[in-house]
Amino acid sequence: MKNHTLAPEEENELLLVLQKRFGENMHRHPETEWTDVQEKLQGNQRVLWSLFQMEETGGEPDVIGYDREDQKYIIADCSKESPKGRRSLCYDPQALKSRKKHKPKGSAIEMARDMGIELLDEEQYFQLQKLEKLDTKTSSWLRTPSDIRDLGGAIFGDWRFGRVFIYHNGAESYYSSRGFRGFLKI
Repeated sequence: MKNHTLAPEEENELLLVLQKRFGENMHRHPETEWTDVQEKLQGNQRVLWSLFQMEETGGEPDVIGYDREDQKYIIADCSKESPKGRRSLCYDPQALKSRKKHKPKGSAIEMARDMGIELLDEEQYFQLQKLEKLDTKTSSWLRTPSDIRDLGGAIFGDWRFGRVFIYHNGAESYYSSRGFRGFLKI
């Protein structure tokens, strides 16, 4: 990832948006104080730039947990539906390269890498869905185990009929209602 930085006014505006979202959604992080999160964010240009990208593409990032082993906060996309600015993507660069016609604009894995974030895996997606019901009209690509990817597939999840579903598709497929959710640790 390139060395990206935000202008001071962009950083201030982003921190205000994140603080407001944090305060309005305490069910996602009931034992976390904003001042502790803000302390880890301020001056961390790499993380702030990634969070800015998450926000700009419609992800509505927020704190969803704390990794005690790493002693880091976990921030993930919490938008009600899969982020609008990250839809109509195939799964990864290999899938994009394999399409001969009607190529999508890019791949989820590549876009996440460029943003400095990672795709959620199945377990993380289930944990996020325990906090609130997301992807009720859309779906999100998930980090796919290599044994599935090696066979040409990729997995995605959504919330339907009162539960989380994990499905598979060809990694080269893409849909206007499928994007991806990402996360990062600070």
